[in-house]
Amino acid sequence: MHSNILPKSSELSSLMQPLKNTLRQLSGHPTRDRVLPLREYDIDHVLGFFPPVALSRLDGEHAVWETLLDDAKGKVSLGEDTRAESKAKRSYGESWRARVRSVSILDLESIRLFTHHQQVPRLPVGVLSQNIRALQRAHMVLAFLIHFYVHSQLPAQDRSHLVVPASLAVPIVAISRLLGIAPVLTLADTVLWNAQPSDPSLPFSVSNIRFAHLFSGTETERQFYMASIKPELIGVDILHAFEQYHGMINPADPVCVSKTARDIVGVARTIDEITQVMGEIKATVNPYQFYWEVRPWFSGSGPATDPSTRWIYEGVSESSQLDLAGPSAGQSTVMHALDVFFDVDHKQVQHRPAPQTAANKAADKGFMERMWRYMPGDHRRYLEDLRRGQNPIRGLAKESPLLREAYDKAVLSLKEFRDAHIQVATLFIISQARTTPPGTAEEAAERAQFAVQGASKGTGGMPLATQLKSGRDSTARTLLGST
Repeated sequence: MHSNILPKSSELSSLMQPLKNTLRQLSGHPTRDRVLPLREYDIDHVLGFFPPVALSRLDGEHAVWETLLDDAKGKVSLGEDTRAESKAKRSYGESWRARVRSVSILDLESIRLFTHHQQVPRLPVGVLSQNIRALQRAHMVLAFLIHFYVHSQLPAQDRSHLVVPASLAVPIVAISRLLGIAPVLTLADTVLWNAQPSDPSLPFSVSNIRFAHLFSGTETERQFYMASIKPELIGVDILHAFEQYHGMINPADPVCVSKTARDIVGVARTIDEITQVMGEIKATVNPYQFYWEVRPWFSGSGPATDPSTRWIYEGVSESSQLDLAGPSAGQSTVMHALDVFFDVDHKQVQHRPAPQTAANKAADKGFMERMWRYMPGDHRRYLEDLRRGQNPIRGLAKESPLLREAYDKAVLSLKEFRDAHIQVATLFIISQARTTPPGTAEEAAERAQFAVQGASKGTGGMPLATQLKSGRDSTARTLLGST
């Protein structure tokens, strides 16, 4: 029943179609039913899913959100943190939350007017792009505010739910409808829209990045975001390879098959680079600090079995039906594009070799596709078009030994990436869940009372190891081998 809250991608696409058609006409590309050039999905040819120019700050009446966020950073502490320095910030946190509740629900017309199809022909492309970035900035700021607001409160098991005030809930839901994204903190907020060039005079790159917002203010959090950024930037080459393939008139032509095989081997090498980055996180991010000081800020609305952690968005109808799981590495569009292109069957509906393991049977088989709802609408539409694209690579690989070898090489690299992901998740979450909270013995004992069951679960409440192993096994089942 999510359609009443967040439009389906098809509905969003219909709403935005006049806008898209105008952009295609301006760029010289006709409207067509196929996988379109990357720019049609707000994908930059150099930066991929990162906006080429991000808005640095909201102004006018929406600047109040920026001010509230500035006033939270470094001054509002994690509610479950029982150390003395965190407790000393609780009084300020209470007054800050009162200020948040007192903010008027702003008139969104100034920030959403550009989406109305009647306005599209009158808007220069530059102005249009700027307004899209304003929506993204607004979503990011509001999402950070919501998570600061919720997680700065003391845990309480006797409450029926957590209330997100209308001053935040109403605008983020309205903005999320326009962007086609979940109204909660997502990977797009923490990484894609949070990263800015540290030196604006130089191009955006891995060596020229700063993050606009951190919850904990720690180097661990910054390095965690850096580890998430690198695969997105490295993965741009993968998107180009997919674009090349779907741009072929006859991909079964021997010359095209040979080129595709080379490109897919290149994709495998790029996946290997991403896997290497995954391994490097152990040297740059402190697992203990990440688990206890950073990760709690990311948590979204809790499971139905624990009403005290369920979020209700004040002033929003059917609030209980919102997608509010919080950010996850599973929201990376680059990784989902690999799954779609190579036809990895996470739902396990295809008849493929390899037996079902216990992890396969227990996992939430709809998890990966559900993560699509936490992506920007244009990026989700890219995945949908990629899935509907003509001449699926798997079918062609079955008919060509040369392409089959390249295909399996890439799928095996993807499987090895997921092996590495399991190792990292084990170190950073599963193992840390068994450690003692930071602080003195008394402080640690006090915080232990706030421990939430299922602390080593992933986004959505599924045991993390089970979900990751299922994804790894589904990838392994994609290999064609000699069959």
